Amino acid sequence: MSDPRGGRLLTRRTWLLGTAAVALGACDSSRPRQGFLGAMERFNQRFQSALFDPERLAPEEPAEALTRPSAFPQYFISDRVPLAPAGWALQVGGLVARPGVLSLDDLRLMPRTDYRIRHHCVEGWSAVASWHGVRVSELAKLVGADPRARFVEFRSFDAGYYSSWDGPSAFHPQTILAYGMNGVPLPPEHGAPLRLYSGVKLGYKMVKYLTAVNFLPEPTGGYWEDRGYEWFAGV
Repeated sequence: MSDPRGGRLLTRRTWLLGTAAVALGACDSSRPRQGFLGAMERFNQRFQSALFDPERLAPEEPAEALTRPSAFPQYFISDRVPLAPAGWALQVGGLVARPGVLSLDDLRLMPRTDYRIRHHCVEGWSAVASWHGVRVSELAKLVGADPRARFVEFRSFDAGYYSSWDGPSAFHPQTILAYGMNGVPLPPEHGAPLRLYSGVKLGYKMVKYLTAVNFLPEPTGGYWEDRGYEWFAGV
């Protein structure tokens, strides 16, 4: 997850949208999903979805490329590092045959996935860490996700932070619910006890401090997406 509060986000896409908005006078930043911006966002989503390859993997980085833990940026919305509530467990629901609640021990009993890949932030920086956890696709199998659930929503206890993903990205083999970082349990400053991580999305899509995963027929937006950031946000 990336917190753009430190300054104005400048990317090629936002520059293009801003220039077109000035030229056309058709944008209202308080309603990012309407008018010209909304049309461009829908076009961008369709374009990125068409380009997405569910079998393409982010390259593994060598061990020497690891970013020092103290140098890997830490972001959260709350005023201080969020700490898991007593009796924390992950709620899983939506269009599933077996909704339920999973403890961290339950998740650790599921098939584990490990990788060392580069994190890409919308602000322009990148960093490398090793992550381990359970694939979202394995969770979908466990709860019997309905084929009509073409989107997955992830919610957290970090001041209500959330995001929704397209199904192909959520079920990508490198999209995991991570409970470990660099060979040790996930630390609080990086989303403990459980966070979303993937090789196919920008950082702000990777919800930390997870409380719920919902398999849904429609997307539900996201914390930054509701404020105008692009919804697909593929790497």
